[in-house]
Amino acid sequence: MKKINISQVDIIFANGSYPIEFLLYYKDSLKTNIICSALNKLSSVFWPMFGEYDAGAIHFDKYYEKDCFDEDVIDHEFDREETNKNIYERYCRINPSDMKRLFFLKIIQCKNGTLLIPKMNHLAGDGYSYFFFLSALAEISKDTYIPNEKNLIGAPHEPYHNRTILKEFQLDEIEMEVLPDKEEFIIEYEEIPRTEVRNIINHVASDFNQLVSANDILSAMVTKKMIERQKDYFGDDFQLTIPIDVRRQIKEYGPKYFGNGLMFHSINFKSTDIEKSSVNEIAIEIRKSMPGITKESYIEYLGSIEAIIAKRQTNKLRPYDPKSGCLVTNLSMLPANKLNFGTGDPDFIFPLTIEKNSAAILSNKDNFILRFAY
Repeated sequence: MKKINISQVDIIFANGSYPIEFLLYYKDSLKTNIICSALNKLSSVFWPMFGEYDAGAIHFDKYYEKDCFDEDVIDHEFDREETNKNIYERYCRINPSDMKRLFFLKIIQCKNGTLLIPKMNHLAGDGYSYFFFLSALAEISKDTYIPNEKNLIGAPHEPYHNRTILKEFQLDEIEMEVLPDKEEFIIEYEEIPRTEVRNIINHVASDFNQLVSANDILSAMVTKKMIERQKDYFGDDFQLTIPIDVRRQIKEYGPKYFGNGLMFHSINFKSTDIEKSSVNEIAIEIRKSMPGITKESYIEYLGSIEAIIAKRQTNKLRPYDPKSGCLVTNLSMLPANKLNFGTGDPDFIFPLTIEKNSAAILSNKDNFILRFAY
């Protein structure tokens, strides 16, 4: 049996909250038997995904396909032109809510192609880890020859699993807060031309002598929109939360780190200040607030989570509070070009992980796409 202690950041998701789930549609049908074989092979390499959580550790003994995979064949077509709300409501409950393992893949063969709906418990890893695994699954599914376990070890898609290498951690069992049932929400999309974002970045640099990123600009736009739509809901104070991937700054993790390589950074605003400020000004405030990520600062961040756990303040072990602010997740670098299972890149991608008062930054060739849920 394999076993690994979860990290300080992992504990945020130990109650099963915020699972990561996308719908991927391929107009040319995929071969299920090849994907199943690839799942089986990768389970020995990405084993925490196929394990079970208990008492502060992930345990893996053996891969059982029935616990991680299911397929349906339906006699109608997938309609990618359906409203976003309808697509969400139709497919958000396809996968089991009480998965036996930390990952489950549903395949739906329809009259006009194949739907893949992979769902991963966030305890297993973050969005980067999710697509790291799916890219590896796609890569070996493209071939008629599925490599054996020995050939997978040392391959480009071999993950790194030591979650507590930076700061040792052993969780004493703690009762995690059960999140309330989801409230109803509205889904809204807005396209922002990439050229517009580049122009804003240039204007801020020339007018304010301040460098800002596209993420700063888009997060500022989300902040303005949320207050326009939800000022009465939030009241006088608004908190913007941005998850930061630390793999590039923390060499002990690096690009093969499989887990939650995240720091949740929050910025507090007054609602009236947001109303009076321009997108440019809010973007500057966001940029100035961003922490420097070093090994030392991240160890301090992990220590702050341990302090919360020691005080049993489980209500604070949440990525954000939808009653007081918004979480913005940047998915604009989603590696669609690495999700080719042999018949081409996905023809349609829809994020099924949607929480009230959250926003996702998506993209296509010419535009950033802001998806709001409020």
